[in-house]
Amino acid sequence: METTLVLIKPDGVQRGLIGEIIARLEKRGLKLIAAKFIRVPRELAEKHYAIHQGKPFYEGLLRYISSAPVMAMVWEGPSAIAAVRQTMGATRPLEAEPGTVRHDFGLEVGRNLTHASDALETAQFEITLWFTPDELFTWDRSVDPWLFGKN
Repeated sequence: METTLVLIKPDGVQRGLIGEIIARLEKRGLKLIAAKFIRVPRELAEKHYAIHQGKPFYEGLLRYISSAPVMAMVWEGPSAIAAVRQTMGATRPLEAEPGTVRHDFGLEVGRNLTHASDALETAQFEITLWFTPDELFTWDRSVDPWLFGKN
């Protein structure tokens, strides 16, 4: 099973979309294994967005992610990274497919509601950045055989 980090960014939190986004991921069949509601300290923001350091939009990203609470989560499932990214839609909301979170609720790339890890290595790094091992909960869900069972 893959795990992936999902952040509901400040605009998603402020607009009351936490429940909607969680519901879409649960309906997809993914399993929530960690969650916390936090205000992002600058140090964490800098580590999370280190890949963008030196780019013209870097400081704006840091200010934005720290401007209001964020819902940080870890989701688990087969091909979880691809499934989450497909559910969220393209980074630019106007390029996102209808039915995705970003298409249905977004207009601007700077207010695209969520972050989702883009690869296995990224997911592993981001999960350890945002969560300690004792904050991740492995648990059995009775519906899993109906979602992931082999015939």
